[in-house]
Amino acid sequence: MSSVPSAGQVRRRRVFYIPGYDPIHPRRYRELYRKESAEQARISGYSVTLKPKTTKGPYGWHVRSEQDGAEVAADVEVLVWSDIVRGSMSNTIPATYAQLARTAWTYIASGVLWRLMRLRKGPVIAALYPVGMLLAQLFAALFLVWLGWRLGGLTGWPLAALAGMGVGAGAGVYLLRWFRSKDGTFFAYYLMHDYAYSARWRGANPPELEARIGDFAERIAGALASDADEVLVVGHSSGAHVGVSVLADLIRAGRVPADGPALGFLTLGQVVPMVSFLPEAQRLRADLHYLCTRDELAWVDVSAPGDGCAFALCDPVSVSGVAPATGKRWPLVLSAAFTKTLSPARWAELRWRFFRLHFQYLCAFDQVGDYDYFRITAGPQTLAARYRDRAPSKSRIERAVSKYTDMGAS
Repeated sequence: MSSVPSAGQVRRRRVFYIPGYDPIHPRRYRELYRKESAEQARISGYSVTLKPKTTKGPYGWHVRSEQDGAEVAADVEVLVWSDIVRGSMSNTIPATYAQLARTAWTYIASGVLWRLMRLRKGPVIAALYPVGMLLAQLFAALFLVWLGWRLGGLTGWPLAALAGMGVGAGAGVYLLRWFRSKDGTFFAYYLMHDYAYSARWRGANPPELEARIGDFAERIAGALASDADEVLVVGHSSGAHVGVSVLADLIRAGRVPADGPALGFLTLGQVVPMVSFLPEAQRLRADLHYLCTRDELAWVDVSAPGDGCAFALCDPVSVSGVAPATGKRWPLVLSAAFTKTLSPARWAELRWRFFRLHFQYLCAFDQVGDYDYFRITAGPQTLAARYRDRAPSKSRIERAVSKYTDMGAS
């Protein structure tokens, strides 16, 4: 087994990407990486080539890159939980409205919604959007029922009023089904399912996700026993809090060898408070508390105020109220600073495309700063070495806001 050179140089890397709440096949991430790495390489003057993955196991790809005169090989693997996501999505329109009621009650009655608003209004507005959109769709359908009844009643015949109501009800059902068929444009159902997934369990991991976390830990443990120079875990959006629990479990179990590959943890556009603030999130809060002090890894958290779907620059440990009184090491909170790393023309193009901006961390920047996803995942430095002397963002939020700070055994 080869250890990482003292300078933090990388020749071989294993990358494990944990997506957010996404029902789509993981090939979308390969295509995104292929397209955006080529563009970033063109802008930044290095080379990136994708080939089929050389390691056994789930979906991924192999990367060859030459940067700063060094050649690096990386195997990227997507840790898939899209099947769990698809299984959590309601199959009927009434079931989705039941989810809406349950989710709203969980976040409002517990006081979590108001505390989240004290952090960042953007992701809270994003959370309220599907509620407002689905209610608007429902009211539009009910209006059609009322309109049919009123128009039928103009004839003065009671049966005509009932017939008109029936026609209006049919039109209302058609309208609701039309909205659902166009959710690829409106995202109301998708976002409702996303927020309802955590709310249903009040912040605890459902059994199927807990089992998948164990599977992920096994995959990463295998890489940590390989001859790689670095094992890098990337958690995007909801994948960030999944990654926290995976790595906390690995380190607790003593499965991160001292003489093995460097272990890096990169969280992007995290939404940890949406879960860690909930009453039954003791497991996640304990994992945050534990992971933030460990020297077995380097943890860098990157977000941007321009991303309205993330809790930008909110230290997930501190705002969850679980930072140790004796201090913490991680995460290093950095800003991707979209208004500076994207040209004015590119920023103007993307500014109001909220869901696209939430994936910008995985894309090319035309005015790249010190955050470059393809240097981190395919470049010659470990995550720790790359950001060894980097100060945290001055705009980060570290005040404890969560009402629930109790933890399970850590």
